[in-house]
Amino acid sequence: MISMTSCPSTDRNVKLNDRGVHNSVNHKFDTEVSECDFEEGHYARKLTAEEVYKLSKDTQIVNDFKQKKLEKEAKKNWDLFYKRNETKFFKDRHWTTREFEELTSHYRIHNKIQDNQEKKLILLEVGCGVGNLIFPLIEEKTNMFIYACDFSPRAIQYLKDHHSYDDTKCFAFLCDLTQDNLAATIAPSSVDFVSMVFVLSAVHPEKMKAVLTNVHQVLKPGGLVLFRDYGLYDQAMLRFSPGHKLSENFYVRQDGTRAFYFSEEYLSMLFKSAGYEVVANKYVTRETVNKKEGVCVPRIFIQGKFCKLLSQ
Repeated sequence: MISMTSCPSTDRNVKLNDRGVHNSVNHKFDTEVSECDFEEGHYARKLTAEEVYKLSKDTQIVNDFKQKKLEKEAKKNWDLFYKRNETKFFKDRHWTTREFEELTSHYRIHNKIQDNQEKKLILLEVGCGVGNLIFPLIEEKTNMFIYACDFSPRAIQYLKDHHSYDDTKCFAFLCDLTQDNLAATIAPSSVDFVSMVFVLSAVHPEKMKAVLTNVHQVLKPGGLVLFRDYGLYDQAMLRFSPGHKLSENFYVRQDGTRAFYFSEEYLSMLFKSAGYEVVANKYVTRETVNKKEGVCVPRIFIQGKFCKLLSQ
């Protein structure tokens, strides 16, 4: 069960922006949660009666014309996001090496080091944005070469302009994962790890399998997708007002960017349908604390590792 004893308040009516971020917050900690049966919600998040009622009444779906427009303008909306926020919105993700040990050292698939030689691993970071994941890895001198792709030209340019960008250690390129072939840039079956952090949720559900299949072709047999994204009943999902729902668990923000909230069952089904084996798949909780106002906002994320089968 999620423990809220360390929180000064569990007021879930606290005002957040539509990415679930409260101004002037301190991010507290990630913790696994144990299995627990709730009448409403899931083991990582028990819904209040008010939240259950709100979700049950949120039946208004954005009309088809606007949905097609949002899909057509997805790249433009994210590019405008980076125009407004530049490199200042997301913090560097120093937590990734804690959560994914595969990124920390001369790791080998199944921990087998061939010929006792240090060989650079290859990481592909999809939806890299402005480099909040790859630059901490470069600064930590991890033994890997990093490919980084995003469909926002502005984000890729900010990444290349970063003082730590070094083309002997990384290569950034434009790519729309829903339609551009990754194998046109990266050799098939050559990548050891793919990091997919808060990326798939921005893709239309009907195109998610195509994205995973695209990634699958450049991943080595035995290679892993390291995944983290928004989980079902995250606070950001519960705060959407009527008129923002695109489909089940899929919403549009004020700026036109979209977010899907994954259940463990849906995510497992999705990866299996694209030819992966599920290694790990779980909800994790994160508490966003504003000590000044005395509020604690529960966040629900989903984290997993998915393997390309050795026989593929």
